[in-house]
Amino acid sequence: MKVLVLGASGATGSLVVRQLINKNINVKVVVRIGSNKLNDLSNNRCLETVIGNISLFDLDQNIGLIKDCDSVVCCLGHNISFKGIFGKPRMLVTDSIRNICNAIKKSNKEKTKLILMNTTANMNRKAKENYSRKDRIVLSLLALFLPPHKDNVAAARYLSNLIGENNSKIEWIAIRPDTLINEEKETEYEIVKAPKRSPVFDSGKTSRINVAHFIAELLINEELWSNWKFQMPVIYNK
Repeated sequence: MKVLVLGASGATGSLVVRQLINKNINVKVVVRIGSNKLNDLSNNRCLETVIGNISLFDLDQNIGLIKDCDSVVCCLGHNISFKGIFGKPRMLVTDSIRNICNAIKKSNKEKTKLILMNTTANMNRKAKENYSRKDRIVLSLLALFLPPHKDNVAAARYLSNLIGENNSKIEWIAIRPDTLINEEKETEYEIVKAPKRSPVFDSGKTSRINVAHFIAELLINEELWSNWKFQMPVIYNK
């Protein structure tokens, strides 16, 4: 097995890389020049590093990225700064997901698993989730005025509406953690089909390392993958 991890230098993506390597799974990452987040793994035989900016990769480059990978994990996100939130590329996650999916469809690969790290602030409309009126108002305003939120919602809807459940080459899961926190070790967590609490007014907590653990388990456990494919499971710390 070989997994392409996008956003590998981020707070959660780097943990996903370490989870997979600890399980002796080969990992390919795309990092910008000068990134030092994974420097301690530079000599690890399970890690392949591609230097570049994923938002600038064309179709042929993306086909090259995924040609020897069985799975793709996207942990891309926007930097928490004025430029990161309001600057370009505003649709980093959506565009990257679309480009990778197009590359998979154009390739000779038979089947690729794709995991998107998303958010409970994204309502799964196909599952007819019913957020409160107050939540819907706030989240609608965020989609209008906060580009990263609009991007996250659009990325998940691209998978749900345009890739769908009948694509012959792509199986996907969009994982929705609640408020992300940093913890050193994995703890007990629960996976549910829909949010159990308000993502705006009563949000729960999800540690990044638990998200990384769940992603790794999905990739190595076929039964778990079958249980959640084409869905948007929510993960909470217990």
